[in-house]
Amino acid sequence: MRVLFAGLPEKSHVLTMVPLAWALTAAGHEVLMANAPSLTDAITGAGLVAAPVGSDHYLHRDMAVARDSQDADVANWSRLGYGDVDHASLLARYRISVPYGFARYNDPILDDLVGLARDWRPDLVVRDPIAYAGGIAARACGAAHARLLWCADVYGQARATFVELAEDMPEDQRADPLTDWIDERGSAYGVRCDEELLNGQFTIDTLPPSLRPPSDLRRLSMRYVPYNGASVQWPWLREKPKRPRVCVTLGRTNTEAYGGDYVAVADILRALSRLDADIVAALMPEQAEKLGDLPPNVRAVGGLALSTLLPSCTAVVHHGGWGTFSTALVNAVPQLALSTLVADQELRGRTLQDSGAGLHVHHTDADADRVADLTRRLLEDPSYAAEARRLRDESAAMPTPHDLVRELERLTAAG
Repeated sequence: MRVLFAGLPEKSHVLTMVPLAWALTAAGHEVLMANAPSLTDAITGAGLVAAPVGSDHYLHRDMAVARDSQDADVANWSRLGYGDVDHASLLARYRISVPYGFARYNDPILDDLVGLARDWRPDLVVRDPIAYAGGIAARACGAAHARLLWCADVYGQARATFVELAEDMPEDQRADPLTDWIDERGSAYGVRCDEELLNGQFTIDTLPPSLRPPSDLRRLSMRYVPYNGASVQWPWLREKPKRPRVCVTLGRTNTEAYGGDYVAVADILRALSRLDADIVAALMPEQAEKLGDLPPNVRAVGGLALSTLLPSCTAVVHHGGWGTFSTALVNAVPQLALSTLVADQELRGRTLQDSGAGLHVHHTDADADRVADLTRRLLEDPSYAAEARRLRDESAAMPTPHDLVRELERLTAAG
């Protein structure tokens, strides 16, 4: 069969799609990875076929001058389950998120993506949960349609809450900015919005079931497989650490899109150096160059894939990003997340802490001494490691991308 991946135009989101695309390719299926032109090198670098569509979104220019937007109420999708929010609050969120978020990501690629889908005729479209252009394209060409999550399914949960709350509203107060936008953009292709278009016919979820928010949507479990791009296992990574190793990583997105990190990295590293541990800071060059001289037990490295580092770590301190969170989870590494409120980061942080496999702190509370104290807890209290192993085992019991291919074939054939 032919499978079209429709990713959100963000590199970190595309990387989460690669293992499933590999599995489908290895099973003999034709795979195209459609995305904005700036993602072409990331896709071809993974050995996959890129299909550049539309133009780039340039949202990062606005993000860099509005760093506090990550903590804005409308950016936080973690408390949107039924009973957590009222209709007016959800409506206000959609009124902001649709034109300033969803549309700005999707509109630049939509026309070309639909054209590609109609010409290439995929049997299945696999899309990012907020790449709604992929849902329109699937409907326009008659393909089966799935979402592949890079987050807890807060967007599906919020939508279910919104629909339920709207039923109790008078008819003249049932505004729906998301549906209105999809109807407007899809009208040229004979596509109208419905809940299946927004949520897919099924959802591929890589979170262990015990960490997922409730949902009535059809879900397929798939084990998270880390992919960080080009990777090298350096000789020092092959040696067993002589004492606990702590990874500190703050990802790429905050630096690339928001103009910098939200915590004082140098101060945190110096505080962590007081622990009886080896500290490895996996950073981008832009982050590392600001550190100055480091204590003897702190090593700053660039271009290091977390999938090669975390198996040797006793704990990880990070920014709450999905890739870091999930790579630590499948490697049974207790986590300290110093996150903003954007997307599902608060929910994942809270559920991680509730599970006993880690700790969560909002970045404004992440002063260096507190980070060091919390990291010491992760190192000295064996219950964190035990719970991290439990989550790893729960994840390992889920189907691999290879295992999932046969089910995708069956569901696609069934229409």
